[in-house]
Amino acid sequence: MTDNQTVQAYTEAWTQSIEAISELVTPLPEGSWNRATECPGWSVRDIVSHVIAVESELLGDPRPIHSLPRDLRHVTTETARYLELPVDKRRCHTALEMTSELEYTIIRRARALRNAKQMPNEPVRWPAGPQSHDVPYHRLLRLRAFDVWVHEQDLRRALGTPGNLDSPAALITRDVLLEGLPKAVAHQAGAPAGTALVIDVTGPVEFLRTVRVDSAGRGTVDESISLAPDVQLTLDWETYVRLACGRGRPDRVTVDGDRELADRVLANFSVTP
Repeated sequence: MTDNQTVQAYTEAWTQSIEAISELVTPLPEGSWNRATECPGWSVRDIVSHVIAVESELLGDPRPIHSLPRDLRHVTTETARYLELPVDKRRCHTALEMTSELEYTIIRRARALRNAKQMPNEPVRWPAGPQSHDVPYHRLLRLRAFDVWVHEQDLRRALGTPGNLDSPAALITRDVLLEGLPKAVAHQAGAPAGTALVIDVTGPVEFLRTVRVDSAGRGTVDESISLAPDVQLTLDWETYVRLACGRGRPDRVTVDGDRELADRVLANFSVTP
């Protein structure tokens, strides 16, 4: 695809996922908004608040003025505090207030994306508090499609409404998560030089990848098949997403090979902040 086609594909993937979120939560009764999700510390309301907050900031809206409580155990970093503030601000909002603001934000953001003049590689700000930095415009759109889809799945699991596991944004998510896999194996898990680890993912999104650690301790990932890997992990697509995004436990993973190394990898599998 050309750069412009890539931008369009990311935009369409984001649109499908954020509209799916709107369809999921619009009919919810008030009590369901407080239902816990696998996203640490966040309810259904909190996830929707987060999606609204990021898209609003990308639209140029000012951040809310709000004092964040100090007893939120899941808030452990300055970036987490930055993301939490607009979420906590909305914890008193009603279901109608939430759905109305979400719908309005989607309309405004979709219009802004249609009218955007940025070139695919033009630097734009990625809002993340003290970690804010410029990224190419196409990468920002890719990360928004990824983030919104992951949160769509958080909501679907919390509400018992599975779906869209093989949507366009799911494929974008696969690629984003695979980029972090070598670091998880080589650095976070400390796999020794010469290690070959195979990931075999089944389900709606299937793939087979081999992570190799070179003599300098650097990890790479490729599609070649290793006939005698040190470890092979077999798991379904939804489990892979949950583990790579810091949700759930590795209880649906089949392990072959070095069990100690496999346990270290699975304990350090999350590649999201």
